[in-house]
Amino acid sequence: MQSDDHLAASRYARMRWNTPLSPEHAALLLQRLDVRPGARVLDLGCGWGELLLRAVAAGGVSGPVATRGVGVDTDDDALARGRRLAADRSLNRHVAFVTGEASAWQEPADRVLCIGSAHAFGGTAAALDALAAVVRPGGRLLFGDAYWEQSPTAEIAEVFGPDVATLPGLVEAARERGWRLLHLSTADQREWDDFESSWLAGRQEWLLAYPEDPRAADVRAELDDRLREYVDGYRGVLGLAYLVLSR
Repeated sequence: MQSDDHLAASRYARMRWNTPLSPEHAALLLQRLDVRPGARVLDLGCGWGELLLRAVAAGGVSGPVATRGVGVDTDDDALARGRRLAADRSLNRHVAFVTGEASAWQEPADRVLCIGSAHAFGGTAAALDALAAVVRPGGRLLFGDAYWEQSPTAEIAEVFGPDVATLPGLVEAARERGWRLLHLSTADQREWDDFESSWLAGRQEWLLAYPEDPRAADVRAELDDRLREYVDGYRGVLGLAYLVLSR
């Protein structure tokens, strides 16, 4: 197999999901999300839908009323990966992956996930407003969003844009829009380090396997820049909060 076949696939190859989150933390969030048998679960900006698949499995698919899920994203490669994962776990009859804009989705669900995808709606406030329309009455939303743990440098603030708030600001934004907080937790430093390392790892391995590929220099520069930006810039500065919300 040539390097052409590997480079695109290597981008997220070592990532469990595209967010700083341990399996133990994910299990806690799903417990707080409280997916019930027969629930409809929606993941907006799902990527390959690993957390969606776990949520549907947690709700149960073998009883008289099966839990079902839909993942929505614009990344066709990620969606294809999600379909493969669903088939591998015999969940392909219960979970559908749909190509589309998260902000355009209108069909409501009992449990909604939106992690790291507020930008698709135009920012945190706009996302919290829009998501109210797709969470059924009595339902729950798992909302994951960035916040500043410490004041960033001007350079890092520019990278992540003006929409990032403090943690109190994020919680208050949800409250102002009618959401009630059922659970709050944040990614710890080990989760962040694992997330950044796994983001790099697939293409780092590709570089080691294909050092003479014409694209190697560009890939190496991209990865080196990302590592420097993380270690020197936003490590311990940018946080990620997980809020389980209801109305």
